[in-house]
Amino acid sequence: MPEKILEVRDLVTQVATSTGPKTVVDGLSFDLHRGETLCIAGESGSGKSMTSLSIMGLLPQPMAKVAGGKVLLRGDDLLKLPERAMRDIRGNKIAMIFQEPMTSLNPVLTIGRQLGEAISTHDPMPGSKVRSRALAVLKQVRISEPEKRLKQYPHELSGGMRQRVMIAMALACNPDVLIADEPTTALDVTIQAQILGLMRDLQRDTGTAIILITHDMGVVAEMADRVIVMNQGKAVESGSVTDVFEAPADPYTRGLLAAVPRLGAMTGIDGPASTNGNALVRGMARPLVTVRDLTVRFDIRGGLLQRVQKRVHAVENVSFDIFPGETLSIVGESGCGKSTTGRALMNLLPWQGEVVIDGKEIDAQSRLQTKSVRRNVQMIFQDPYASLDPRMTVGELVAEPLVIHGLAHGSELQDRVEYLFNRVGLPVDAAKRHPHEFSGGQRQRVCIARALSLSPKVIIADESVSALDVSVQAQVLELLGELQAESGISYLFISHDMAVVEQISHRVAVMYMGQVVEIGPRRAVFENPQHPYTKKLMSAVPIPDPRKRREHFSLITGEIPSPVHGLDYQPDYADLTQIGAQHFVARSAIKSAA
Repeated sequence: MPEKILEVRDLVTQVATSTGPKTVVDGLSFDLHRGETLCIAGESGSGKSMTSLSIMGLLPQPMAKVAGGKVLLRGDDLLKLPERAMRDIRGNKIAMIFQEPMTSLNPVLTIGRQLGEAISTHDPMPGSKVRSRALAVLKQVRISEPEKRLKQYPHELSGGMRQRVMIAMALACNPDVLIADEPTTALDVTIQAQILGLMRDLQRDTGTAIILITHDMGVVAEMADRVIVMNQGKAVESGSVTDVFEAPADPYTRGLLAAVPRLGAMTGIDGPASTNGNALVRGMARPLVTVRDLTVRFDIRGGLLQRVQKRVHAVENVSFDIFPGETLSIVGESGCGKSTTGRALMNLLPWQGEVVIDGKEIDAQSRLQTKSVRRNVQMIFQDPYASLDPRMTVGELVAEPLVIHGLAHGSELQDRVEYLFNRVGLPVDAAKRHPHEFSGGQRQRVCIARALSLSPKVIIADESVSALDVSVQAQVLELLGELQAESGISYLFISHDMAVVEQISHRVAVMYMGQVVEIGPRRAVFENPQHPYTKKLMSAVPIPDPRKRREHFSLITGEIPSPVHGLDYQPDYADLTQIGAQHFVARSAIKSAA
């Protein structure tokens, strides 16, 4: 048995509320051995992140505190150590990778300065040696051009690169324990595969013990040796990853695994589950939405007179149709142009090309026409909390579109709001509450009710379930399917999650570098992908089955193609159809260039 490094015994963590202390971690116990990966899984609010903060001594004081238990690092109880001693341990003996690297890195310091600070704090040495050590750990995490990265600031790096910097910072002092709190949640699937492979390789080289906190059961299956499943602060199940996945004992674990979308689960079915597999007969219907040669470019200004010097080619020459009662999904990684395409259809940004909705050609410059268009086309945004006014009740938010368009007043308005709340599965009395009083899934239901208020013909769902737990995600997807089956509404479903796209789509368009590189019926795209980028996307999706764990991850190398070009640039639309799989890398860095 490998050496036991960390012991957690009967850990109890409480937070202060208006009604008294609330226990958010309730009697948690586990051991961690050298070279082992322990995954703590569960949904939002289960207590898994509070567990990591309790171990690290990073609970927000005085709102939260450890009320009982022990955390033993090689026999020393961390809970009894003063803050000065904990500062020596953090980053040196126990290091942590946080979920969002951009908020964890100092935006006004270079990467080299921040790495050097982490190194010299625990191991004082001359500046030249600090720089050499920082350069070595960047090479260790396989970041491209490490000498250049030392001089750059966080905003100049992609999401994947920033996460590599966080891993490098965490590993700079060779810690005994690495706690990774949702380290891949904000990343695209190909970058996620790279980070998971990197963590596994580094663990193999250094013997570091890893606590991986995640709600993604596919990541658990890929990485874990042992699993603890948490629900409402308690460990409801623990065991080897194979035992938990193949013979879950607790009903919560069984429900969690059942809700996980699995790539390939729809093999052989022509249409999504919501339509019982009935394929649309498009020859008998006119397209509800027709998009031809849609182009969106953003100017980059500079110089003394702030003249336009370059342009970001965000969307180039995109064409597609959406038919009545159909779900067309646009899939791709961050920066591919899929969200920009959806916003262009809503006239939320300048665009060029031809867009016809319900037989009417849309003028990108007409603000008056935009109002009438939005009666037929509504949008559900990715973050429901950011898209709801916190000062208004949710009842007022759902009623607002009806008031703006003059479609209902008085008792008629009240009846319509009650109908919409019932339709999306929310209690009517909830209409008097504010957005912060709801869970993430409930807030997304409010956004769906608001989008449905005008009885639109098309809903653009932009990453509408990506921030939700798997069980809530399954409920929202089921609701969208029911609404489509009942009213014949069409969806433009924008996502980077291939398993979810397979579940909900009739047709799929794959975007890369602002262009559609592959489009076709869902079954054709998923069962016989033609483009190397589509194949790369699907091969990177983690499989929620530990017996199918990948021994080796395909790490993508090469420079990220830039969408920023000079004013005389003319795109060659043949380029992306010929490009090889080795050139397909995530474009999350491109947003910073804009």
